[in-house]
Amino acid sequence: MKRQFKGLLAIVILVLVATAIFPLPVMAAPVVGTVSPALVVNDIENVITITGSGFDATSIVTIGLNATVSSSFDSGSGNLLATIPVGFQVGIYNVTVTNGDNSTFTKNSALTVVEPAATSAPTAVPPTAMPTAIPTAVPPTATTTLNPFSRPQIMINTYSLSVGSVRYGQDFVLNMSLDNAGSSTAYGIKVTFTSTDLLMLKNGGVVVAGDLGVIGKANFGQAMTAASSLSGESRISVEMDVSYYDVLGVAYSDKFTLIFPVASTGSGSNLPASSATPTGIHRPQLVVTAYQTDADPLQPGVTFTLNMTVKNAGNVPAKGITMIIGGGSSGSASGTPSGGVSGGSGEFTNFAPVGSSNIQSLGDLQPGASLPAIQKLVVNVSTTPGAYPMKITFSYQDNLGNPVNDDQVITLLVYNLPTLDVSFYQPVGTLTAGQPNTLPLQVISLGKRNVVLGKMKVEASAGDVVNGEGLVGSLDPGAYFTLDAQVMPYGPGSLDLNITIEYTDDFNQVRSITKTLTVDVAEMSMEPTPDMSAPGGKSQVSSGPESFWQKLWRFLLGLFGLDSGSAVSTPAPLEPTQIQIPIIHPGGGKG
Repeated sequence: MKRQFKGLLAIVILVLVATAIFPLPVMAAPVVGTVSPALVVNDIENVITITGSGFDATSIVTIGLNATVSSSFDSGSGNLLATIPVGFQVGIYNVTVTNGDNSTFTKNSALTVVEPAATSAPTAVPPTAMPTAIPTAVPPTATTTLNPFSRPQIMINTYSLSVGSVRYGQDFVLNMSLDNAGSSTAYGIKVTFTSTDLLMLKNGGVVVAGDLGVIGKANFGQAMTAASSLSGESRISVEMDVSYYDVLGVAYSDKFTLIFPVASTGSGSNLPASSATPTGIHRPQLVVTAYQTDADPLQPGVTFTLNMTVKNAGNVPAKGITMIIGGGSSGSASGTPSGGVSGGSGEFTNFAPVGSSNIQSLGDLQPGASLPAIQKLVVNVSTTPGAYPMKITFSYQDNLGNPVNDDQVITLLVYNLPTLDVSFYQPVGTLTAGQPNTLPLQVISLGKRNVVLGKMKVEASAGDVVNGEGLVGSLDPGAYFTLDAQVMPYGPGSLDLNITIEYTDDFNQVRSITKTLTVDVAEMSMEPTPDMSAPGGKSQVSSGPESFWQKLWRFLLGLFGLDSGSAVSTPAPLEPTQIQIPIIHPGGGKG
């Protein structure tokens, strides 16, 4: 027993000595430095990077109070990678890192989760302490570019005044309607009005118009009043600045100049005339307000004419307008007019100019005026069905001779509709009225790709159709579908067969193909019936060859042992003939 106690005591002493010589390492407490990105959208899965110190493979990341998310430790950089799942609740969250030794660190308000179309900051998630100020998301710098095919473009739809003309001392309201001529939604639209002649009432001249998609209008009003007497003025101007963002946060801004009429003060007025004051920058702005094609729908290999309406939405004339289909530029950025036009670097993969180049001269355009623009194009045979944006550049000079390039984007829809042949797969000849006749119909796909067709229906203009419907289904190029319908015409003549085939096009719209086939219908022939009223039970036929019914009748008579001889014409009765008989007198030859 003593020996066992001495052995145990020796082991304890060895452990204490080893601990003193080789102390256990102490793990450092985690410290969170930054969380990147600090703002995520909850419609997709996001991975955030947590930088700091003291992280290891046992570190756990918690978002908010108790939302533990999947995380991993990057031994190379010493950072933590955490995954924010799709649909995470919108809000502002603390980010907490906890190590395996239960040491922890919390970064307050480190992560903001928003919805895809959120225009305001989300509400902080209680009950953790959050700062009251919510940092505003900084839009990307100018180096971040967006595909020009998907940018928003704000333009003025209409505007009007609540009064006929501006008069000093009278308040009025400017009614404004904005439109989005681009191909993506404009977010966070802010409109600012400035003028040296007018005062902005109620809101200081700043209007938040919200978001505007490619469909719809943004309508609002701005109250104003004249700042001083407008004696001697016939019109005044107001500068309107519009700023907005696209879905990626890229910032855009546009400037418009509005002109208002001024009420006449009369010739006897003693008020001093105000001096003319420059009112900011004046410039033209060309926009495509409407466009259409003469071919509908557009398909691969189709040549069509694009008709557009171009409007000068600015306040000064646009001189020497050059339209460049596919995008390009004209002039130089130095301010010196240049005659060079660059239009060869445009996009012509799906649409190419035909009959003329992609560059046209449109002349001059006054403010508020419109002019037509026409370009003949062809759809490339290799173009697949879809919606294709087309960039159009308008190059011109402003009133100071400076070159200006306005880029516009329109969208053209390309379809690939089925090409079918509807006919008979064998001759039908002449149909018989009042009797069922077979219609050997077939549908052949003549296109270059597989097509899926719906119901095929056969109708007759003057007859009843049986088995006249069928589901066609998928047809490969050159494949066929047959339908053996039957029709019973009402009468002789020409009979129209109307064949309709339904299908769904590339944009999920229901369409149909109609074909009319014409066939001839003859009167049904009738065979003569035997006359059983003849004497002796025999059929009496006046004359001519013996018919099928006559032969059948004689066969039936033969079965019953009756006279089955051929029927002959009944001869006409003969008139009696009188014969003179000489008189013989008795007496032996004496006279």
